[in-house]
Amino acid sequence: MSDSHPSFLLVDGNNIIHAWPDLLSIFRRRKESARNELIKLLEAYQDFSHDRVVVVFDGRGLKRSEQRDPGGIQVIFSSGDSSADSIIERLAAGNAQKYRIVVATNDIPVQDAVVASGGEAISSDSLADRIEQGEKEMHRWLENRRRS
Repeated sequence: MSDSHPSFLLVDGNNIIHAWPDLLSIFRRRKESARNELIKLLEAYQDFSHDRVVVVFDGRGLKRSEQRDPGGIQVIFSSGDSSADSIIERLAAGNAQKYRIVVATNDIPVQDAVVASGGEAISSDSLADRIEQGEKEMHRWLENRRRS
């Protein structure tokens, strides 16, 4: 797909939290704190990557909810009758022809469904690498700005 298409990163929130030891440790004590930490990391990633980021968590209640701060990432909580996986699969299938869709999850069936619909799938380790690389690029950019 050409670079002219906007790029979306869809993140399987709970899957990533459970894959990253630091976040899992927080999650075991306070689920909301782990979610907030992941959201903070993804907001920083969005700022320097120019990808639009959507993170999907398994539900908070009986109906699907969504939140977005101005300039922030989109956060979706599944409802009691759907899972984060099913929302991610539907978003990928419905948008992969219009946008570049990349899904971050270690869930193999979700990865397979995303790839079958025309999207790309990356692992939690690949997402961590992207975030780390982006932070390095941002620090280099800031350092160059300070020198000018």
